[in-house]
Amino acid sequence: MTLIKSISGIRGTIGGKVGDNLTPLDAVKFASAFGTFIKKRNASKNKLSVIIGRDARISGKMVSSLVANTLVGLGIDVIDLGLSTTPTVEVAVPLEKADGGIILTASHNPKQWNALKLLNEKGEFLNGQEGEVILKIAESDDFDFVDVDNLGTYSRDKRYLEKHIQEVLNLELVDVDAIKNSNFKVVVDGVNSTGGLFIPELLNKLNVECIKLYCEPNGHFPHNPEPLKEHLTDISELVVKEKADFGIVVDPDVDRLALVCEDGSMFGEEYTLVACADYILGRLGGGNTVSNLSSSRALKDITIKHGGNYTASAVGEVHVVIKMKETNSVIGGEGNGGIIYPALHYGRDSLVGVALFLSHMARKRISCKAVRESYPSYFMSKNKIQLTPKIDVDRILETMASKYANEEVNTIDGVKIDFENEWIHLRKSNTEPIIRIYTESNSQEKADQLAERFIFEIKEIIN
Repeated sequence: MTLIKSISGIRGTIGGKVGDNLTPLDAVKFASAFGTFIKKRNASKNKLSVIIGRDARISGKMVSSLVANTLVGLGIDVIDLGLSTTPTVEVAVPLEKADGGIILTASHNPKQWNALKLLNEKGEFLNGQEGEVILKIAESDDFDFVDVDNLGTYSRDKRYLEKHIQEVLNLELVDVDAIKNSNFKVVVDGVNSTGGLFIPELLNKLNVECIKLYCEPNGHFPHNPEPLKEHLTDISELVVKEKADFGIVVDPDVDRLALVCEDGSMFGEEYTLVACADYILGRLGGGNTVSNLSSSRALKDITIKHGGNYTASAVGEVHVVIKMKETNSVIGGEGNGGIIYPALHYGRDSLVGVALFLSHMARKRISCKAVRESYPSYFMSKNKIQLTPKIDVDRILETMASKYANEEVNTIDGVKIDFENEWIHLRKSNTEPIIRIYTESNSQEKADQLAERFIFEIKEIIN
């Protein structure tokens, strides 16, 4: 059982002991810290408000109630979207002119997990410095509760399923007419969370025939909720059986999007962003893009093809967003199926991704499989080396960077070494003594061999 405190919020398994797991007391403590942070940050304002929303996890209603009433006790007005998605809360915060947001979701983690994800007044994740301040407030127990005459208010807002979808449909490059005229048939795996509400409704607005699979938002995930190939055999079979044009898979909080081709094969989680970027850059006649260091080289290839500039950021959505703003990028995201399209908001958004991909398909008039085959084929291998706490991981990474100094080396987040036809990214974990190893090459065998080679070299350094 686990409780992980980080600059992006708090996440852990439900039940157990205070401080070791995500108990009711831990949820209240961190909601108190965030609320106190919001109040100190807006000391001149008389009334503050925070948007909250949750995925369909079994523990969601309990945690949501604790968080909402804690904020009310701090004198903050709470607008509760109820069953929602991470991008929906991100959209709602600036639209409601709120002072922050909290999303109650553990993303792709199994059902025993939950989390508090924290947003600023722009509906964007807090940066590292802000997160550190909240962690210190939580540790100090220095909270700012109010008397009975100054309690905040609580209200529900059930409009945001429709409002978020309408914001997506209003985007200039979402070709609603082309999609409606294409007579698409799509299978949707909502992993029994809120994607089972939002994605089918979006498809309904676009006249796309939707075959639902695991779309009951009851929190009982029918398979591991991370949208990886090994977890998606049911939808692969159903896409073929239904003769669908493709399949859509989202994680429980609907910020990661994976696609299944008409023959049941994986489009590739890394290639969701590539396809959407290809569409946007093609329509705009170019533009800049960003993804993190562990994402596929295919995005760089597509960006260069359209005459744009590609930039790599440190791993983590907040780092991608910072780099997108610096480079005025028109689209970006992460290779885990997270698409960030700033024309709507700076957050990973599967609804935006679905609408852009459908637009791409409708205008190209070719199959999902043909779209995938139009991109360079790269293959990734993901591994890790278990270490002891006494091992100096930073020294290992510095040694590897120095050893390969004649290659293209990036050290903004661990060490990434770019070779002519492949790359490797070495990162230390912030929560456990391991080095994560990501490689990419033009065949699976070569990607695996590159990883094995570096695992051997690192073990030699250790020994």
